Amino acid sequence: MSHGPRSGLAAVSSALLAMSRHLEVRDVLKTIVVSARELLDAQYAALGVPDDHGGFAQFVVDGVSEEQWKAIGPLPRQHGILAAMLREAAPQRLADVRRDPRFEGWPSAHPELADFLGLPIRAGDEVIGALFLANKRCPKPEGACGFTQDDEELLGILAQHAAIALTNARLYERSRELTIAEERSRLAHELHDAVSQKLFSLRLTAQAAARLVDRDPSRAKGELQQVAALAAEAADELRAAVVELRPAALDEDGLVATLRTQIQVLDRAHTARVTFTGHGVRALPAAQEEAVLRVAQEALHNALRHSGADHVDVTLERRGSGAVLRVTDDGSGFDPRIVRRAGRHLGLVSMRDRASGVGGRMTVESAPGKGTTIEMEVPGG
Repeated sequence: MSHGPRSGLAAVSSALLAMSRHLEVRDVLKTIVVSARELLDAQYAALGVPDDHGGFAQFVVDGVSEEQWKAIGPLPRQHGILAAMLREAAPQRLADVRRDPRFEGWPSAHPELADFLGLPIRAGDEVIGALFLANKRCPKPEGACGFTQDDEELLGILAQHAAIALTNARLYERSRELTIAEERSRLAHELHDAVSQKLFSLRLTAQAAARLVDRDPSRAKGELQQVAALAAEAADELRAAVVELRPAALDEDGLVATLRTQIQVLDRAHTARVTFTGHGVRALPAAQEEAVLRVAQEALHNALRHSGADHVDVTLERRGSGAVLRVTDDGSGFDPRIVRRAGRHLGLVSMRDRASGVGGRMTVESAPGKGTTIEMEVPGG
């Protein structure tokens, strides 16, 4: 939260740099809104990205708590002042938005807005968003708007750079979508080649076992053991390929909800007790959220498949603007130095790579008979 107006070239530069730092659309939108509200010292700020159906594909606010936002209800439609900004592509500076003839009201839980400054965000001839501020923190003469012409010009500069940052983020996401599509195609070919070969071998081995059951039970038993081994290898290869794909649930539900759901499933599927606790974690940039989820999955896989643990506990808690993941089990434990020398990393190298790849760090505490704790800390946006 801002504790006073930020002014001068340094403040403007800081806001513009913050916008250019992010590549994910959702992160860019949030940064634009926070920067605008702090820079012009307003109580509320919001940014809506219109869809093609009279509503908003995305709508980001600052200055409203999560509880207030949930109580407000569905996203606003394109009407009233918002529609005017999108349709007319012109600034709107009002002493009291409630007295404007275009004002059409808001839900009962909506905060009271008075003086208002809104600008369209334009990319060429296209209006790609509507950015507005409300309730300037300053003394206001009776009937006058707290926002000045200077504020409007400053917000106009911010909106121009916001258009660039938002366009770049959209291009990045489209590029990433193409990369993901290519990766899915590659994985499909790999799965077909690798798993199909394993299944073909499995079928031949099972047929051999069937022929040997009556005349050579001992050899048949050996063939059946080979069937089990081949099936396990096929499952491992399938799991390794699938885990490389970013789960849709992460985008739809967020990190905390995705982790909670996956851990509930693991708790039902395994004899070990698997629990999860989350403490006030804010939304993180997409890359950080995916890295945390992948490390949690790998650590849980190790604990449940290799440690013989009776209880595995996962916690995710806020630390500054980032978060800390901790996966603790009461299993057999191991000596990390011996595991590394033996070449069996239990995924530790890939987990460390994921952590460092998003500016985070990971530590492993374990000893034979003492269980294992894996901790990963990642920064926020």
